[in-house]
Amino acid sequence: LPLDGGAGWGCPASKEQIMNHLTFRVEGMTCASCVARVEKALARVPGAAGAVVNLATEKAGVDLDPARAGAAEVVAAVRKMGYAPVVETLDLGVGGMTCASCVARVEKALARVPGVLDVAVNLATEKATVSFLPETTGPESLAEAVRKAGYEARSDAAGAAEDREQAAR
Repeated sequence: LPLDGGAGWGCPASKEQIMNHLTFRVEGMTCASCVARVEKALARVPGAAGAVVNLATEKAGVDLDPARAGAAEVVAAVRKMGYAPVVETLDLGVGGMTCASCVARVEKALARVPGVLDVAVNLATEKATVSFLPETTGPESLAEAVRKAGYEARSDAAGAAEDREQAAR
């Protein structure tokens, strides 16, 4: 019998837990009390660990077990406390889809990208509309997910994201 604490016997301790790290901006915080409220809200999300909030940079970070919760639950918890997580929406062209199964495959691939909140794919217009946390993921990661799913990603999203960021400043 192995004396290594059960490794090799299918013991949960032998499996590496996969965590997604989400970083996002939070608007509306004005003091240390606000930071504490957001940190507590993040800590209450199932599967969340290591929540850190910085008032000066207006950023929050949390490690999240993707099997228990996703970015949407994190954003909902922060919104419930009265603060505004910064979210972007991107329209991404998707080529090569021919049926509803293709749509489902693209939606699933995009939804698995850490930081994605919502995905809607339209077969007729060949577009995916994706809401995401821009500090965690971006247009290139989303396009790569579409390509890995076997479809063509068409976007000038990188330039558009830079233009939106410049306009915000």
